[in-house]
Amino acid sequence: MTTAAGRVQDLTDRSRPTHVAVVIPAKDEAARIEATVRAVRAIPLVDLVVVVDDGSSDATAAIAKGAGAAVVRHRSNRGKAAAMVTGAQVVAMREDTERADGGEAFVEELHAEPRVEGHTGPLPVIGAAEAPPRALLFLDGDMEDSAVEAAPLVDAVLADGVDMAIALLPAQAGAAGLGTVVRTARRGIERATGWSPRQPLSGTRCVTRELWEACQPLAPGWGVETSLTIDALTGGFWVKEIPCELHHRATGRDVRSQLHRAAQLRDVLRALARRRHVRPPHVPDDEA
Repeated sequence: MTTAAGRVQDLTDRSRPTHVAVVIPAKDEAARIEATVRAVRAIPLVDLVVVVDDGSSDATAAIAKGAGAAVVRHRSNRGKAAAMVTGAQVVAMREDTERADGGEAFVEELHAEPRVEGHTGPLPVIGAAEAPPRALLFLDGDMEDSAVEAAPLVDAVLADGVDMAIALLPAQAGAAGLGTVVRTARRGIERATGWSPRQPLSGTRCVTRELWEACQPLAPGWGVETSLTIDALTGGFWVKEIPCELHHRATGRDVRSQLHRAAQLRDVLRALARRRHVRPPHVPDDEA
């Protein structure tokens, strides 16, 4: 099977993922995180949910743990990209523990930073390779019951051979942005890869671990989706947008929302600036 990006996918390949770990970066989502965790646990083939509490000042971590998620905490806010990396590391540690201990239960809570100076915490144990690494499903902590609607992304990666499935969300009630950040990201991605995504900033994505590792390091902050898309496509991976009936808290037009958009635009521009050398493979460099 030849993909849109030109790779040949073998769906009988035993290295392809068979299960999914959900990673939820969250900050001050105590009012919504329980419903979100319970919803994603209902997605078929999801067998691990990790919530990364990115410096919350409320009870996000405790509520997520009570809902059945493994929880890792950042003592201070480190941004979305850092939270995604931490979550993926926790999943990898879980898998190493499963191989070494024959599937014994993983600890319910880990700390990303040492509690005692000079102590680095537990290290992963490398065991014999058995089950392939889980795919990673990233989504926001404010999606509540609608989070179960990310299931088509899981199907695309596990059943159809897609390397990165990106959620296309319906119009969100209360959204009041002017589209500047979206247009900037879309044009930058198209200039670098030749592909124009409909929702370039969609953060709900299911990815294979092969793609995840190939796209490291991530662009910091809110530039992470832009960098992931460019690096995945130029790396020859199959990227596909898939409609999902997902809903989250929309960004309005108050001062806080405008500051959020300004930070998004800054991070997207930084991500694009670091990838200015990238050009679509079918466009001569002088013409690009």
